[in-house]
Parts: sequence; C-alpha cells; structure tokens
Amino acid sequence: MAKISLWIVRLTLGISFFLHGWGKFPYPPERFASWLESIDMIAPMTIATLVAVGEMAAGIGIILGGFIAGQIGNLITRLSALGIFIIMIGAFYLAHPDWFINEKLFKSEQIYIFVLSIFFLINGNKNFK
Repeated sequence: MAKISLWIVRLTLGISFFLHGWGKFPYPPERFASWLESIDMIAPMTIATLVAVGEMAAGIGIILGGFIAGQIGNLITRLSALGIFIIMIGAFYLAHPDWFINEKLFKSEQIYIFVLSIFFLINGNKNFK
C-alpha cells in the first residue's frame, strides 16, 4: 500500500507542476513575460520561457524518475524536485511575497507543491514499508 500512496503523491505533483508550465504557453509565454516585465525582471521573455519549460520538465521528471530503477531514477527524481523547489521559492518571492507564513499561504495549492518537492528532494525514490 505504501507504494501506491507514493505513486499517487508522485503523479499528483508531476501532473500539477507540468500543467502549471503548460498553462504559461503558447510559446513564447507572452502573458507571463509581460507580468515579469511589470516587476522589472531582466529578460522577461527568456525567464518566462525557462520557467514554463522548467515546470513541465520537472513535472515529467518527477513521474519518470519513479519508473527508472536504481541511482538514475533516484537522481532524476531528486533533480526534478530541486527544480520544483527552486521555482516555488521564486514564485513565493516574486508573485506572492505577502503570503509568508500566513493564512493565504496555507489556503493555496502552492504550499503543497512546495512541501512535496521537499519530500522528494529528501527521499528521492526511497520506498517506505
């Protein structure tokens, strides 16, 4: 049963993060880039594209990492989780600076994406019995 529950968590995180990236397209993600430009971000079109592609790649990586046995699968899972972790730190810092440890943060799905990235960053593909 532990394996099934881990797969539910893995699939939920992977699909969710992939869809966050997918929602920023069509390429280039001009709407996201214009928002980045409004907060004086340098090279908003490049950053918007990298974030969107990074979100999709990390989501796929979290799922794919679970299918690959051994150290390679573990590495893919942890690198994908690190990508999610970094992107979420950026999201909290840039998009939601008013959410720091308050009700808004804990009522959003972002906190769960962030916490699940930490879970997979720490545990990788470890199976719990």
